[in-house]
Amino acid sequence: MTFLDPSQPSLSAGDSGYQRIRSDIIFGVLTPSGRLRLESMKEDYGLSVSTLREILNRLASEGFVVAEGQRGFEVAPVSIQNLRELAQLRILLEHHAMTESFRAGDVEWEGRVVSAHHKLAATERAILTAGDDPELRKRYDGEFHQALISNCGSRELMQTHAVVFDKYFRYALQYRGSATVEQHRALKECALKRDAEGAKEILTEHIDGCVAHATGVGRLR
Repeated sequence: MTFLDPSQPSLSAGDSGYQRIRSDIIFGVLTPSGRLRLESMKEDYGLSVSTLREILNRLASEGFVVAEGQRGFEVAPVSIQNLRELAQLRILLEHHAMTESFRAGDVEWEGRVVSAHHKLAATERAILTAGDDPELRKRYDGEFHQALISNCGSRELMQTHAVVFDKYFRYALQYRGSATVEQHRALKECALKRDAEGAKEILTEHIDGCVAHATGVGRLR
């Protein structure tokens, strides 16, 4: 996943700006289909126009931004069709990656899964009392799903999954509650039992539930 890490002060202005803009797209600060005007962004992000162009072209190559030639840039739109495509792609990638990761799983991998789930579960409990923090939830949700596939043996697969997860999370900003908590717990238990088939069923239910929730709140067309 892509997060600002205070332990890495060596991040260049371009890298830091890229992370900030990418995060603002994921969390809706920069609205879907909204024009990205370089002059106003220069003030908002403290970056030069040339650096902004490099960042936006990079984000366009990842699918977070649409480059409109001479017309400039805009935030990638959201739609039911796009959500369904991302959901199916995530299921495809994560099913395969979990199968391989569970097969090769060892004690170190189990530790990563348990630790990642502990942080996610604590975050989900806090949501019930203090309200949602989508950025924190995304961080620990992403870390947990990455931990599940972290022994799959393919760095490229994990990186591709991370990008798809971030695009998918644009549609998961509203927390779904107890069903999600139980599904995450069940995924952890399947991992510890090396039950890849059970995990795939739960993951499909988990993702299908998010699609149903996102399409049911009237945000998408």
